[in-house]
Amino acid sequence: MKVAITQPTYLPWLGYFDLVDQVDMFVVLDTVQFEKQSWQQRNRIKTPTGLQWLTAPVIFRCRLEQRIQDVEIRDAGFSAKHLRALELNYSRTLHFREHFATVRSIFQETHDGTRLIDLNLRVIRWFLDLLDIRTPLILASSLAQEGKRTQLLANICRNLGVTQYLSPIGSAEYLLSEMDFFSAVNVEVLFHNYVHPEYKLFPPFVPYASTIDLIFNEGYRAIEIIRSGRKESFSAQAVSAQLAAAAPTAATKGA
Repeated sequence: MKVAITQPTYLPWLGYFDLVDQVDMFVVLDTVQFEKQSWQQRNRIKTPTGLQWLTAPVIFRCRLEQRIQDVEIRDAGFSAKHLRALELNYSRTLHFREHFATVRSIFQETHDGTRLIDLNLRVIRWFLDLLDIRTPLILASSLAQEGKRTQLLANICRNLGVTQYLSPIGSAEYLLSEMDFFSAVNVEVLFHNYVHPEYKLFPPFVPYASTIDLIFNEGYRAIEIIRSGRKESFSAQAVSAQLAAAAPTAATKGA
């Protein structure tokens, strides 16, 4: 069985859903420390002048070490601003009218004190349903596993009886330095290999926006477009070799 384990993000990008689509089970990592101004609370949409950040405000003061599962929305009024930004920038897209009412209802459920993860999960599940991705979602908090970083991931894999772990490529450096945790539970580590596809929208095309950009522009074709960016997963050995080749030599360091 193949699993992916990653944090819940706000209005995720295309690669997030390609990762979910490739595995038998997706674990939402809600038990690790929240990072302010990270993808956990913000993402980008396309505007006539480029990509624009949309950030969900959260209560952070005096809660520096809070876990993702405990983070609360600070001002629910942000939802009206985000909805207005979506309307201003996407109202002329082909599938805006088809989906905007649902998006609005999701955001209007948010109130001061609503947990950020509850909003993120509502959005993620809406995307998954729209994309017809049926991979089961499990909250890490429901598994009660201990450990930090790679040890935690390996413990979750052991608990679920996993044989393969598909990781975002951004985690490669620290995972490769702690591979013994996976070896101890007989789990093969693979790395997600994704090339952002292009699709129809008001030119110019700008990659790495939220998946909502794709939904409003391409509608039912969205999952086909997401899958078109998928490449064969990298092995741990291949990524290790790539990192070694990219590392500066001693001579370069001294230059």
